[in-house]
Amino acid sequence: MTKTKTILSALALTTALTAPALIAPLFSAPAAVAAAPTVVSGVQDFSDLAAKVTPAVVNVAVTMKAGAADDGDDVQMSDRSGQQQQMEEFMQHFAERFGQKGMPQAKPQRPAQKAQAVGTGFIVDASGWIVTNYHVAGKADSITVTLTDGRKLSAKLVGGDEKTDLALLKVESDKPLPFVSFGDATKVRVGQPVMAVGNPFGLGGTVTTGIVSARGRDIHSGPFDDYIQTDAAINRGNSGGPLFDIEGKVIGINTAIFSPTGGSVGLGFAIPASLAQPVVEQLKVNGKVERGLLGVQIQPLNDELAKSMSLDSEKGALVAQVTPDSAAMAAGVQAGDVIKSVDGKNVETIKDLTRMISGMKPGTSAKIGLWRDGKDMTVTAKIGGDQKDEAKAVKTSADKSDGKQADKKAEPMSYGVSLAPISKEAREGLKLDDSVKGALIAAVEPGSPADDIGLKQGDVLQQVGKEAVDSPQTAVDKLKEAKKTGKPVLMKVYREGMTRFVAISPRAA
Repeated sequence: MTKTKTILSALALTTALTAPALIAPLFSAPAAVAAAPTVVSGVQDFSDLAAKVTPAVVNVAVTMKAGAADDGDDVQMSDRSGQQQQMEEFMQHFAERFGQKGMPQAKPQRPAQKAQAVGTGFIVDASGWIVTNYHVAGKADSITVTLTDGRKLSAKLVGGDEKTDLALLKVESDKPLPFVSFGDATKVRVGQPVMAVGNPFGLGGTVTTGIVSARGRDIHSGPFDDYIQTDAAINRGNSGGPLFDIEGKVIGINTAIFSPTGGSVGLGFAIPASLAQPVVEQLKVNGKVERGLLGVQIQPLNDELAKSMSLDSEKGALVAQVTPDSAAMAAGVQAGDVIKSVDGKNVETIKDLTRMISGMKPGTSAKIGLWRDGKDMTVTAKIGGDQKDEAKAVKTSADKSDGKQADKKAEPMSYGVSLAPISKEAREGLKLDDSVKGALIAAVEPGSPADDIGLKQGDVLQQVGKEAVDSPQTAVDKLKEAKKTGKPVLMKVYREGMTRFVAISPRAA
């Protein structure tokens, strides 16, 4: 496609590192081993490295239905020009205004639109396996790759994974093709030199250099964000192209840029090879990616939650809800547990847990380290698998409820929340089935602790501390007890089919 995901600073978020027109370049013949760059007059010389690796980088041109193109992509309509469209609209308007009375005016028949775009890919095997971005080729009707010697080959989409934005193509060639190999992205260091090769704006093979600016960047594009950031110039059309280290190994796949203009401002992002390589292997074998599934809804910890659970840090993933008939339920995981490790590896954030579990083969057993009731414990889960989201992060605040306010209110407390029984009218208004138990939050005082943590009218309070709530009075009693300790108290809240945990402290006197 003609893309490179573009993250428009405070302006907009789009997907693309692809470009408008394909100009097939001619490159030198491939060589076997990449040479490290030398230093000439105090400036690092990448010319030998470029000569060795660029033959394995290809231009990718795709055609697809216009509706399949991502928002923000720079695409070309292939079936009619803008002038043609304007003329059709003018004639239609003329017919509607001056057409003969009583005679229906037939609408002009327009052929199905097609979108064309270009990006980049790189060959990882002499037999013709090519890696690129999913947003480049994942929805293509036809794909053509152009090699450095000018040859154009038809490519088949073997498989794609939208969550990691990776796709695998296959071409057939009458002779072995030049290829490059993945490097060890776990050893990438901030400040080390790198080289990007791609097809910016459809101009053909282009080399840019820079350094690794940062690691582990989360640009909020998905659950697997772990980007390598670089200041090597990356533009539309570079999508799917390789980011090389000085030894000629692919340490990343260029995927996104952060820019207020749409052009490079020195903030490019590449999928690390450590994430890409296992995905590519699965696509090669199965044409799709099968991920492990634990069956929990999770949310991040904050200082108040950690204190309410007697934890000494905010590390871990708080289980807000356990999916019925899931691996987690079979293992005995409970809502309110904090997952601290998987097979001995520490879970620092909810994304760590997502990556760990999704990277496991369904059917394998995993030891899940939990924190429950102030103690560490371990359970064994047999990891499940399907194509659904492997772990859903539960936000610390949610949209306003449109439920009706109940008529019986308990006395407002220093927490800033009023409680009521769940009446029949409230159940109907909030669409709550009979299985939902607890006390209805009838009102939240603006600026109160309850308001600060995101509680809303229509939420259902189901647990205070370790105790289940079966009535407003139960909740009131437990909150009063907690108030005496002066510490945050943990509460379980139900909203729109999901549960989450929050920690609340009473208003200061």
